[in-house]
Amino acid sequence: MQQCMIDESRPALSRRRLLQVAGAGALAAAADTALAQAPAARPGPPTTITTPPRDFSRGGAPTTYFWDPDVLAVDPAFEGLAQPNAAIQRLWTGALWAEGPAWNAQGRYLVWSDIPNNRQMRWLEDDGRVSVFRTPSGNSNGNSFDFQGRQLSCEHLNRRVVRYELDGSVTILADKFDGKRLNSPNDIVQHPDGSYWFTDPPYGGQLYEGAPDAAGGPSNTSGKINPRLGQPPEIGFYKRELPTNCYRIDPSGRVDLVVTEQQVPDPNGLCFSPDYKKLYIASTGKGPGDTGPGGKGDIHVFDVGTDNKLSNGKLFSDCMVDGVKCGPDGLRCDVQGNLWASSNAGRAVGYNGVLCFNPEGKLIGRIRLPEVCGNVCFGGPKRNRLFMAASQSIYALYLGTQGAGPG
Repeated sequence: MQQCMIDESRPALSRRRLLQVAGAGALAAAADTALAQAPAARPGPPTTITTPPRDFSRGGAPTTYFWDPDVLAVDPAFEGLAQPNAAIQRLWTGALWAEGPAWNAQGRYLVWSDIPNNRQMRWLEDDGRVSVFRTPSGNSNGNSFDFQGRQLSCEHLNRRVVRYELDGSVTILADKFDGKRLNSPNDIVQHPDGSYWFTDPPYGGQLYEGAPDAAGGPSNTSGKINPRLGQPPEIGFYKRELPTNCYRIDPSGRVDLVVTEQQVPDPNGLCFSPDYKKLYIASTGKGPGDTGPGGKGDIHVFDVGTDNKLSNGKLFSDCMVDGVKCGPDGLRCDVQGNLWASSNAGRAVGYNGVLCFNPEGKLIGRIRLPEVCGNVCFGGPKRNRLFMAASQSIYALYLGTQGAGPG
């Protein structure tokens, strides 16, 4: 039989203290009962549109409650494409204007352009390290990797398209059409027949992203801008000579015109459907030196024939969402044929990011980012991660689908 020992060193519990403890317990019990009867509304996780807005830094509050609050299913079909327990992540920030993300499957790294800083950056998947990959880069914009794993880059400054060979040498794929210098190649994709297709708008004809025309050219009509300042000695002598077209580089090296400025003014991002039977092209706003109205911030689609001729061109989407113009830029397709387009809605908070359309052109989902998004690509070992180059930063989101095509 154990004896009950009394610790005389502890102060005795007074009647007043006993009532205080009992009263607190009663209040707590009453509160629990009330909450059980009428549950209090719980605030949702912060988003890009809350006040204060969501903090995307590593120190920010958790946001994933089996559906990221900034991943929006406009149509139930999108629920099978999104990954419900994956959050949007900001991988890096520090660019002046991030563009042209491309995934290298063999090296398991992401490369992108920081256009005004005249450099390319690289993010390593194994440890998340970011470093300068190539500088100078010719104020490169769009990048991609072809079926042989060679990097393709569109250079604003040098007004050309280049390929970085596996031995480290560089090949100029195109710098002229019909004897005239290109404007500022913007984005590029490869076709399985070995050809490369690229767009040539005029956006590199400005100080911030390349070099304006020589005095008297369309982007420097007054001649007051000196395009040679801070540039290599061969830069600053070109003038815009061509409309804003889309071209095909044949495996033989011949450059063919495939889409004219009249069909798609100021062409920007482009991509093929998974079966390569359709070509999507984003038409963005008026660029430096444009004398016409310029693009309207929409997406066009063409049928691709076996002879590489395009036909049945039509408007795919006007990119209007809730009455807000979500100007498209970079484009990529997933294996189901859905089109993922970057969205530049300017100061319309909550509409910058990514738009997802089904093959019929219906908007089915959105990804909201706190910055203007310029371009996207699929990557990761399983190609189920969407990388988004958005203004100063790189974001990533795991999905329930895979990207079509390399890079």
